[in-house]
Amino acid sequence: MPTSLQSLAAVGQSPWLDYLSRVFVRDGDLAGLVADGVTGVTSNPTIFQAAIAEGDAYDEQMREVLRSEEDPKQVFLALAVQDIRAACDLLLPVYDRGDSSRDGWVSFEVDPHLAHDAEATVEEAVTLHRRIDRPNLFIKIPGTEAGITAVEETIARGIPVNVTLLFSLERHRAAAEAYLRGLRRLRDAGGDLAAVASVASFFVSRVDAEADRRLDEKSGPADLKGALGIANAKLAYEAYQEIFTGDEWTDLEAAGASPQRCLWASTSMKNPDRRDVTYIEQLIGPNTVTTMPRTTLEAFVDHGLVADTLTRDVEDAHRTFDRLAAAGVDYDDVVAELERQGVKAFVESFQQLFDGIAEKRSALIAT
Repeated sequence: MPTSLQSLAAVGQSPWLDYLSRVFVRDGDLAGLVADGVTGVTSNPTIFQAAIAEGDAYDEQMREVLRSEEDPKQVFLALAVQDIRAACDLLLPVYDRGDSSRDGWVSFEVDPHLAHDAEATVEEAVTLHRRIDRPNLFIKIPGTEAGITAVEETIARGIPVNVTLLFSLERHRAAAEAYLRGLRRLRDAGGDLAAVASVASFFVSRVDAEADRRLDEKSGPADLKGALGIANAKLAYEAYQEIFTGDEWTDLEAAGASPQRCLWASTSMKNPDRRDVTYIEQLIGPNTVTTMPRTTLEAFVDHGLVADTLTRDVEDAHRTFDRLAAAGVDYDDVVAELERQGVKAFVESFQQLFDGIAEKRSALIAT
């Protein structure tokens, strides 16, 4: 009998894990989940901060690195690159299957301090891609205004990209159009379109958290709480279906290109009164990805229900936007604030990561 994760794949959705650590890879836990149906891994500064801070799994390598390197960022990269390579190698058989879903990817993020500097983001994307040197590596680039510019340039250089921190329909469309421009440039330069791919990481639960907070402030309709995140994602998928059709896309596809799939991120349920796997169950559809933290993935394996839900009630999703506006919730302001918060949170996690490395360095030197 197929696992629930394998059942997701049967309806065209790829289940990925939003977690990575050295112990998790070394002890076979990731390999076990891949056997159960996980087909990709995402990571971010917060995940690495927690992984490096706990236990002593990184201490031996850190001692070695510290003999020649003091810059906390470079120390972090030396540690993280080893984990990313190991995860890429483990998922390489999935990537090599050559499925139309283009799975087997592992994502690693550029320094979030660069989120508003397109040129520096491209430079770091190129450096990370060369340093990690794995075909199934996604470079994560935030979907800020500068990040969108960097996405086009990075794709044009033949580097696969996970566009992250997407909250708004406008930014999602901009990310897709940047991907298409990059593909055209790569094709015109004689590059291999089949070697690149992209996903657009569209965040879900954070949208509800911010919209619900504003609804509470305005004593808005109770039935609108928890509605925007899923409605927003459904309309993003509607846009995806429109963008990746037509003659121009058909020509790129014939040259080896794959569409920029929607990836549902921030899928853990923050509201204890709602079903813990709601964001997974309500956004299942073909040619999409859902990435889950470990607790959410375990919950879905235990009691998740699989059905093609993504294209249901799309008209209701449009009406949700109208009703939120009538209740005084400004969608554009919600998503703009979430982008600011998202970049700020990742920058803070990166800084805490550097501080933690400095503390570990002091402790290791003292022993």
